[in-house]
Amino acid sequence: MSATVNTVLGPTKASELGRTLVHEHVLIGFPGWFMDARQPAFNRREAVERVVDAFQELHGHGVRTVIDPCPMDLGRDVEICAEVSQKTGINLICATGAYVEDMGIPWTFKNLPVEAIAEAFIKEIERGVGDTGIRCGVIKIATGRGKVSDYERKVLTAASMAGKATGVPLISHTENCNCGHDQIDIATGRGLKYSRLIVGHSCGTDDHPYQKSLAERGAYVGFDRFGLEQEISDVIRTKNLKALVDAGHKDQILVSHDTVNCWAGAYGNTDPMELNKALPNWKMTHLFENIFPELKKMGMSQQDLDDITVENPRRYFEDAWAAVR
Repeated sequence: MSATVNTVLGPTKASELGRTLVHEHVLIGFPGWFMDARQPAFNRREAVERVVDAFQELHGHGVRTVIDPCPMDLGRDVEICAEVSQKTGINLICATGAYVEDMGIPWTFKNLPVEAIAEAFIKEIERGVGDTGIRCGVIKIATGRGKVSDYERKVLTAASMAGKATGVPLISHTENCNCGHDQIDIATGRGLKYSRLIVGHSCGTDDHPYQKSLAERGAYVGFDRFGLEQEISDVIRTKNLKALVDAGHKDQILVSHDTVNCWAGAYGNTDPMELNKALPNWKMTHLFENIFPELKKMGMSQQDLDDITVENPRRYFEDAWAAVR
């Protein structure tokens, strides 16, 4: 039996996902965004049009699947995702899970036992988000700067329990490339294979040994912030991706941009449109227009790039699915 993946339009075979970006956001709204009365009201129609335009352009580069790992507490709207998927022909995979303690909404989960949180995640995977019937295909986990808080450890444990019960893989957020090994330790401590976790945002450092150490444990290494150059340049990201390939870890690399295609409200005191203008390459087509041609100049083949964007995402889902079958 073929591995199946929950998309916002229903289950599909992992073998049919095609070229995949593993970390892009349809919509983000940071907690309390609606409290800033200075901001214009959220216009759903305009938001959908903007996102559809971006995804249609991405479709032109051969991308057929996108993971949107927006957790429960960052403005997730699975119905908008379903509308975008229907209008563009791109599979969208949405997430259950929760964000970093100091940037998420921790109160409810702080007051629930870990088993109840796991049950909530499982419900969104097996029955759907609310009454939408839209089922989640990945579980988002997240840790903050320097160390894993007690709250984050609790949520990561619940996510690992839910992943083990359902065969749905985990995808993470890390701050400043910290705590990747802690995330792996918590997940594997609950019986998950290393290959069922993407350690996200691992490209935001020039610490190649750190990236290599994650791959050596068998986890996927998220080179998923191309274009977001205020933390580190894409020259360094590209160099380190090639170094990981040269070290024999091509099968452990997954790529994306972590773009936010639409914002609900502002980003703190920053106008999101100004943020996007300041980062002209922070767009979902940047890999195909700029980074992949550069990697080819550095000696990588089209087959190498296909392995990273097609075969690795397929195995990420297949390994997780097979573990409970």
